[in-house]
Amino acid sequence: MSEVELVEVAKPEDNEKNERCSQPSGERGLIRNRFNILIFLKRNAFVILTMAAVAIGIGLGFALRYVNMSERQIIYLTFPGEMLLRILQMTVLPLVVSSLIAGISNVDRKDFGKIGLRTFVYYLVTTVIAAFTGIFLAVLIKPGKSPRSTSESSPTKKQAVQSVDAFLDLIRNMFPSNLVEACFRKYLTVNLSSNSSGATNISTNTPTAGTSDGINVVGLLVFSVAFGLILSSMGSEGKPLRDLFNCMNKAIMRLVSIAVWYSPVGIIFLLAGQVVKMTDAAEIGRDVGMYTLTVITGLIIHGCVTLPLIYVIVTRKNPLRFGGGILQALSTAFGTSSSSATLPVTFRCMEENLQMDKQVTRFMLPVGATMNMDGAALYEAVAALFIAQINDMDFNFGQIIVLSLVVTAASTGAAGIPQAGMVSMLIVLTSTGLPTEDISLLLMVDWIL
Repeated sequence: MSEVELVEVAKPEDNEKNERCSQPSGERGLIRNRFNILIFLKRNAFVILTMAAVAIGIGLGFALRYVNMSERQIIYLTFPGEMLLRILQMTVLPLVVSSLIAGISNVDRKDFGKIGLRTFVYYLVTTVIAAFTGIFLAVLIKPGKSPRSTSESSPTKKQAVQSVDAFLDLIRNMFPSNLVEACFRKYLTVNLSSNSSGATNISTNTPTAGTSDGINVVGLLVFSVAFGLILSSMGSEGKPLRDLFNCMNKAIMRLVSIAVWYSPVGIIFLLAGQVVKMTDAAEIGRDVGMYTLTVITGLIIHGCVTLPLIYVIVTRKNPLRFGGGILQALSTAFGTSSSSATLPVTFRCMEENLQMDKQVTRFMLPVGATMNMDGAALYEAVAALFIAQINDMDFNFGQIIVLSLVVTAASTGAAGIPQAGMVSMLIVLTSTGLPTEDISLLLMVDWIL
């Protein structure tokens, strides 16, 4: 083939290349923008679906309010939402046990005895502070208290047990006599009324040992912590069992990640049923709005005041510089709603941006991503009191102390994945005797809180 023919053959390809290169920059920018939008939609698909489900559920509920549905029809309507709650409740037991044992058993007490003690004390203190911050704001603001008639069920709640009995029950449940029974039943003091014979008919309340249905989460948490510590001290002998729980934890987290993709469907029908049943839509909207404001206020106080203050007191350094170093991790966590998914970014921020010791980061960060759930503790404390308030159930001081302990324990066992807070929220509600069906009100704003 001659040189002329070669030039002629190459000419069309060169022309195409030149045409692509000479494409207006605006078109290339448009293509790039479309690509970025697709990436954004893919990364935030769950949040978008949840927001859409909230809008559809509320719209469907208001549309069905004019149908005048019966109680039976409302039960049928909320059946897909009931399935969501059952799926979440199904994952509570394996999620809590596997995540705690896996997290604690990987701690090498010989190498990290001193730092380990400081770590657990710090994580415990900050979680308790977060829980009490949420409780204080919920008691102060009262997001669920609006003018409404007193519920008929509230007197039953108030006379159920004394606060001392509730506290003793918490300690008893920490050490269950039967570990298998703790998976489906917990200890509960019951006050039995005995009437004396005669005209005076004097009644006395006698505390009696009883049980109630539901997972004894506190007892399982105590056992999981103790079991994890024993495994961590066994060295190579405990490796097979550590590997088992590590694998189980990863499998359960994947299972929950798959299960929560059903949550938009369940949210639609849960919210629709809630809207159909409610008597005053404006009142419910006001309550949920005040609840959202309370949680966000608590998160701002804890994240922007409490934690930086602890950092300044301990290190005598500028917290703004530290915050700038972990900004990428914070933005990733906000986008993914998962401390576990953010863990690789957190490692990079701490070790490269802030030059932290790898021996410290490789110990503290994985344990923190599993155990240190300050936001969940604050959120669940406010949510529990909010649901108590909308049901006209008043918590006394003893019950609030018990609530704070339950919230701390439940948040410690929460997994660092999106929507895991709903699972631990169910734990808190059942442990404190609050109605779990009212969690549908929280699902309206759960995606952002």
